[in-house]
Amino acid sequence: MSNIHNALKERILVLDGAMGTMLQAYKFTEDDFRGERFNDYPTPLQGNNDLLSITQPEAIKTIHGKYFEAGADIVETNTFSSTTIAMADYQMENLVYELNYQSAKIAKEVADKFTAKEPHKPRFVAGSIGPTNRTASMSPDVNDPGYRAVTFDELRIAYKQQVEALVDGGVDLLLVETVFDTLNAKAALFAIEEVKEERNQDIPIMLSGTITDASGRTLSGQTAEAFLISVSHIPLLSIGFNCALGANLMQPHLEAIANKTDFAISAHPNAGLPNAFGEYDESPEEMGEQIEEYLKKNLINIIGGCCGTSPKHISVIANIAAKYKPRQAFSLSAVEGSF
Repeated sequence: MSNIHNALKERILVLDGAMGTMLQAYKFTEDDFRGERFNDYPTPLQGNNDLLSITQPEAIKTIHGKYFEAGADIVETNTFSSTTIAMADYQMENLVYELNYQSAKIAKEVADKFTAKEPHKPRFVAGSIGPTNRTASMSPDVNDPGYRAVTFDELRIAYKQQVEALVDGGVDLLLVETVFDTLNAKAALFAIEEVKEERNQDIPIMLSGTITDASGRTLSGQTAEAFLISVSHIPLLSIGFNCALGANLMQPHLEAIANKTDFAISAHPNAGLPNAFGEYDESPEEMGEQIEEYLKKNLINIIGGCCGTSPKHISVIANIAAKYKPRQAFSLSAVEGSF
């Protein structure tokens, strides 16, 4: 833990890029997702990318390695949907512990190899905690605005199971990401604090929201500043934004919070906005040029990529980040007291 704090003082840290984008290149079939173990499973499994940590672990290892080779300091575990709530779509709730544990173990093995080769540049693993496919603040039924598809307690329990497995698997920090509903995020943060207290174990927390459109708000209606204020009672390592927007459209929201917190600021935007086919066209150079504006304005401590980004994008971003110092307004005093 102290290593990541030291690294943050020294340089802008680079997060990895998209896992899904990389997995699409493999063109895995239903049989590939199933492997031998799940050959007779009663539900379709193609598209359950988290399952590949069990059925195609070498592909996941290779992807982590490519991002580290590209210059990433931190890779995310392949666990974006590894909660009982999200895995219910595949009737795989009972696999949640194994999914998270194996994903964390795989990523940590790769990170340790790179750290051993380059001790001056330690590599870290962030346990990816996605938002689930349900929202605690809004009704999915326009005819029943008071209805909720999930409760805070159901989210807390699901997140706690995920966190325990990620920590057992050896992650260095936890990343609660793509937050579209802050109440969901608060359930995840509550669960993390529970695990920390029960185990008497501290672990850094990154929190990353998503601004869903040009309104500048999350799906549940918060502005960037409101999002920051509503979670600032938790001792976070970093706060920031990912997904939904390209780098240029994300910048105003980073500017809105950068001078209002002592937490580190993170960003991992998409490679532009999706085209008519749902694909991302922004080149590494185009994205790097936009991200360099973050660095010129002293906005960032941790930078990476989300949808559509690849090791080529991360390589360009890492080379640019190496030319700049981390955001100077950032002070570790806000978070070090909890470790």
